[in-house]
Amino acid sequence: MTENRQLTPYDHIGEEAAILSLVERFYFYMDTLPEAAGIRAMHAADLSAAHDKLFKFLSGWLGGPDLFVQEYGHPRLRQRHFPFAIDAAARDQWMLCMTKALDEVSMAANFRENLSQALQQLATHMINQSE
Repeated sequence: MTENRQLTPYDHIGEEAAILSLVERFYFYMDTLPEAAGIRAMHAADLSAAHDKLFKFLSGWLGGPDLFVQEYGHPRLRQRHFPFAIDAAARDQWMLCMTKALDEVSMAANFRENLSQALQQLATHMINQSE
């Protein structure tokens, strides 16, 4: 018997492999773009822990396995990011890296745009400092 279920964003993006690729490219840009130096400085020298957490978060956030919650509990993103001074410039740097990474993952253009808008809203929600 075939199961009838709605496809999730996790399915549309290409599941685990696509999310791993997205996160890999995101941190590549964060680590190499001079324009992202501000947010890069907020991270540890070794990005592997951040890479792992973002992958696990995105997996669940996009409707796939809820790996972050299983390991760390509720994301509480603003609370977890509160130790960092995040302003609109930091948000824009984060989105620059994410937009470049999204452009490298194969997906429908309308899905990419919707995902980018959702990530922009999420990144804006992290702002805890005025400029």
